[in-house]
Formats: sequence, C-alpha cells, structure tokens
Amino acid sequence: MDMATTAGDKPRSGKGPQPTPGQSALAQSIADGDARQGEAGLTLPASRYTDPDFYAREKAALFDKMPQVIAPSALLPDPAMSVAHDATGRALLLTRDAEGEARVFANVCRHRATRLVEGNEVQCGKRLTCPYHAWTYALDGRLLALPRPDTFPGLEKSEMGLVELPSIEAGGLIWFAPSSDADFCDAETLGEDFDALEMNGMHLFARRTHTVAGNWKLIMDAFLESYHVQRLHSQTIGPFFKDGITAGDMVGPHQRSLVGRADEIDELDITDMAALRRTATFAYQLVPGTVIVISPDYINVMTLMPQSHESTLVEDFMLIPEAPQTDKARDHWQRSWELLDAGVFASEDFRAAELGQQGLASGAVPEITLGTLETGIARFHETLDELLRASN
Repeated sequence: MDMATTAGDKPRSGKGPQPTPGQSALAQSIADGDARQGEAGLTLPASRYTDPDFYAREKAALFDKMPQVIAPSALLPDPAMSVAHDATGRALLLTRDAEGEARVFANVCRHRATRLVEGNEVQCGKRLTCPYHAWTYALDGRLLALPRPDTFPGLEKSEMGLVELPSIEAGGLIWFAPSSDADFCDAETLGEDFDALEMNGMHLFARRTHTVAGNWKLIMDAFLESYHVQRLHSQTIGPFFKDGITAGDMVGPHQRSLVGRADEIDELDITDMAALRRTATFAYQLVPGTVIVISPDYINVMTLMPQSHESTLVEDFMLIPEAPQTDKARDHWQRSWELLDAGVFASEDFRAAELGQQGLASGAVPEITLGTLETGIARFHETLDELLRASN
C-alpha cells in the first residue's frame, strides 16, 4: 500500500461534488498501475492485543485524549434533538440546539449530578429537565429554570450550565474530545473529503451496537487490508472485489484507501465522484477507532469503543441519500443493511476478530506475521506507537 502523506485536500470547483485532490490521486494511482505492495517480513507482538497494561496505556493516550467520531450528523438531523451516549465509558449527551449546532455535554445535572437523559434513543424537545428536582436546561446547555430559586440565594444561572466537552461537526460527522486542549484540524481536513462524498445531509437508515469479544485493534486491522476479502467474504461481498488493487495514503494519523480495478478506473473521468463510487470503494480508518466504508449508494460509519483489552463495542450507522419513500425502497435498503451489518461485519469481520483474540490469548503464537498486502496494519500500529510516545 502506498503511504504518501497528504494534507490540506480541498474540493475542486465545478458543478456538483467532485473528488478532492487526495481522493483523485488515489484513483489515478490505481489507473496508472502505481499502487504497489508494501514491505515484506513485518511482524507484530501478540501482547499488543492481549496485555491489559498495554491496553491501559492506549486507552489513556488515545481514547481519553484524542478527538474522535462519536456519531454521524444524521443521528440528530434537526434542531431540538438530543440523545444519551454511554458506550465510550462516559455519560455523554449529544444535542442539536435551536440554532442547529451540534454539541456534546456531560449527561449530568449541575445540581446533584443526576443523570439528565436515560436510554439511548433520540429524543425531541427544546428542553432537558432533570427527573430529580426539575432543573431545566436548553439544548445549548444553559440553565433555564429551577424550582424554588429563592432557596439558592446568590446562584447565577449563567454559571450553572451543563458541562460541555470540546466538539466539532465537519463533513457529516460529530467529533468530540475528552481533553480540553484537543486539536480538530484533522477533522476539518477530512470533512472536505466527506463533503465530496455528500455525507452531510444523508439520512440515517439504521444503527446497531455490537459487542465483540476481541481487542479493538483486531477490528481496525480487518479494515486496513484487502487480503482477506475474497476469502473471509467469499459468500458475501468477495466477488465484487475480484482482482481489486488498493491504493492508500495518510491524512495526519488517519488512513484513506481506495480499492478498484485498474482497467475500469482507467476508463473513468476521475473527477466524477458518482462514477468513481460505482467502480471503486473508498474506506477511511480514523485514529483512534472509526471506520467509514463508502459503498456506491450508501455509507457505513462504525465507531469502536473499547471496554477492555478483550472487549469492544462497535456502533454501526448506515447512511442513505434520503429517507425511503416506498416499501420497495425500504426493502432495498433493509437488505443492504442486513448484508453488511449482520453478514459482512458481524458474522465475518467481528467474528474473525473474536477468533483471533482467542488464538492470541492462548499464547501459541507470540507474534503475528503480515504479508505485503497488509502493510496498512503495520502503518496503523506505527502511528499508535508514535502517539503513545508523544503522550508520555
């Protein structure tokens, strides 16, 4: 996999969304036959997946500090919507306020720290009211009212708003960061790619959370190489990727790849995004734990939320161009959803991660061996090492 660093991609001018220069460069690389295999003889120690102490270091340096995708914008498509989110290990609350701005708060009342919103389903309403003492907040976090304000002499409502976490919405994704000094530059750069893919404004057709009994990196690894596709996915999507060539690059610490056939891409106008998507598949692997797969007419966004060194929650969101208007359309999208989410992802990719975790935990294999089609995995782990060193 070609790993040239690319940054600052900007969409070309013209009618309709077009590939960014970085996206076009990947397509051109395949068409020119420049996509090449990587280095041979690479290995990774099994302890990266099985050592609780190594996992604790990763969790502290990556998931407890770095900006990360928490959901697609389509989860909250309209103003006056909110949803609780607990899977990161924090009690979070996502809102879209009256002005349409997406925000991320601690799901905690400022009075007695009671949880404000229960469950994990999207709620509609302009206000959030604590179930304990009925302190009431706007979706921008402001404390609007409280019963018996006379019993809190000197309280300034302007100082008692919800605790907000750093966040940004870019390219149809909502990012947040646990750390106050987060840098969202990569999110903005990647947002240009996702704008070119028209992700902003898409409709959320379905979402599902999976519990995977495997280390989070085993799941990421599966989306960083195409070597397994025709084998593991032989009965599902494998035939669609026969003889495919992969080209890839970096956007900051994140990987961007394109899989396609050289002869087909060579015949395309690679500034035509719709034609490019019909012929090749973009995928994004965002550090620390997000995978985005671009199918011809829909997009899957998967957020990985590690729970331990051997357990990961994966929330899968399927985005489609618009809400289905007929039963036929709904059935079409439902079949696509079940093919990828329940079939390719859950039954194949996630199950492979679980089986890999079992094998690595046995101690029979002290290190894993990577072939020349799997160097995206090696680059991913090199990136994690760099981030771990920088956090010390």
